[in-house]
Amino acid sequence: MNKFVKILIIFLVFDAVLIAGYLGYKALTSPKSAAAAESYEWVPIDEYYQPRDYIEGFIKDDAEQKGLLPISIKNYGKDKKILKRFRGKNFAGPGEAQLRLKYRNLEDWKLVELKYTGETGREVQRAVLYVYENGEWKVGDNGVISS
Repeated sequence: MNKFVKILIIFLVFDAVLIAGYLGYKALTSPKSAAAAESYEWVPIDEYYQPRDYIEGFIKDDAEQKGLLPISIKNYGKDKKILKRFRGKNFAGPGEAQLRLKYRNLEDWKLVELKYTGETGREVQRAVLYVYENGEWKVGDNGVISS
């Protein structure tokens, strides 16, 4: 082998080791979004629960009207890592930019996961994306949080 080929092989091996080390480091040190989702706890809501914000109050009032109390919620707020795992009717793993494209006057958004027992006795778990647009909160999309 000539000198050029030997130097090229050494260079490629060195780069491969360097890239493998970097990817291994990133895999070990970066927080997993599944672990991030597990850091949120289910909060039970019954008729005595004091809502922390407008969305929780809306969920409580709606569940009360439909006779679904008690329910449990995970309020992810504006967690972008969890938003990337959201799969709904209108969005699949959106970012804030996609939300702003769909909702031109978007001022705020929140992602909440609900768990309740339906009228048939089955446990229902779904995620709801609420958007604040034109001075009012509304349901932007509903679906699930993928794992």
